[in-house]
Amino acid sequence: MLFFKKNHQFIRITDVLRLATGSLSANRLRSLLTIMGITIGVFSVVGTMTALIAVRSSIDNGLAFMGANTFRISRFPSMMVGGDGWWNYIHRPKVTYRQAMSFKELMSDENVPVSIHQSTWGKRIVYQDRRTSPNQSIIGGNEFCLEAFNYKLARGRSIIADDLTFNRNVVILGDYPAKQLFPDRDPIGEEIFLKGHRYVVVGVLEAKGEIFGNGQDDFAFIPLTRFMAEIGEPNASIDLAVIAPSPDAISRVENLAIGHMRLVRGLDPEDPNDFSIDSNDSLQESFDKIARIIGSAGLLISLIALITAGVGIMNIMLVSVTERTREIGIRKSIGGRSSDILKQFLIEAVCLSEMGALAGILLGILVGNIIAKVMNVSMVFPWNWAILAVVVCSFIGILFGMYPAWKASRLDPVEALRFE
Repeated sequence: MLFFKKNHQFIRITDVLRLATGSLSANRLRSLLTIMGITIGVFSVVGTMTALIAVRSSIDNGLAFMGANTFRISRFPSMMVGGDGWWNYIHRPKVTYRQAMSFKELMSDENVPVSIHQSTWGKRIVYQDRRTSPNQSIIGGNEFCLEAFNYKLARGRSIIADDLTFNRNVVILGDYPAKQLFPDRDPIGEEIFLKGHRYVVVGVLEAKGEIFGNGQDDFAFIPLTRFMAEIGEPNASIDLAVIAPSPDAISRVENLAIGHMRLVRGLDPEDPNDFSIDSNDSLQESFDKIARIIGSAGLLISLIALITAGVGIMNIMLVSVTERTREIGIRKSIGGRSSDILKQFLIEAVCLSEMGALAGILLGILVGNIIAKVMNVSMVFPWNWAILAVVVCSFIGILFGMYPAWKASRLDPVEALRFE
């Protein structure tokens, strides 16, 4: 409804919105190119954050491959961030089998069990004329490995200390190779081959499923002494996992382990540790550092793209003001208010920005969740980032559309009508 006040005609906001969207639709190509800049900026941050939130939502299960009361000791850290490259650790001497056994004995005196293990990847497991895919892991360890890495037996027995002492050729199968090789029979007591060497199946593990798209059941577990002699590299570094009595005791046991490890490694008091200690908490912290780096990069790219798109909005709106100078003059000459013209051009700028925001949000969520699906984690909708994108893009539209809108609203109607 139109009404008058002080000889000025007020125009409804719906009419302003209709005029603004009509102008955008009349210049589809120009509007589309402007929207694309906003879309890229919003997509870069929403897509990144969607993927990170999806991964983080499953991170407790994903990184908790060790028990809640277990920490790992090895030559290299499990996860390296920033400047922590392999070259910073390559000078460290390998953890030898003798050192690992000495450390295990020292910790045993404190009633703390220690898993010692090595592993290799990309092997086949063969049974008669059946064979698995060539992506199986072979793990050599002692009697505490299954407990350290949260595996449970479905049937059969675990590796025992005597298996290492007598160098027995026994194997425990993960759920995947057990089902692939023995779909119609019990594998216990059957003979399989690893790299041409014969092993007797003594146990099968419960299934754990996939984490981040990687199977946790695609492996076979044999005594470490057999592994070093027949499967792995004899001089490869040994990894250890220390099992504290409870999660609350991890800090105390970790300090104890550091002292014993320094002792078996022959370090002087002034020497830094030449080994790394990782727990579920430390892996979580490392992942958070990586997430912050990736998120910051996404925000920086988004900021640059949005500023560039904002400048594009300003330029296009200035061109629009020039093209529609006579239209503005006609509207003013018949009573159109400067404030209504200002609103119209501001709404046009905000509409351009918000359409780009909507496209960027939808594209970012789609790509981010595709990444999450590939990594086999739950899909999410990043409400906070979507709302923030809408707010920021509104601000971009107002900020960069204000000058063209102000310029249009300040045009003299007589001069505008003369414009050719």
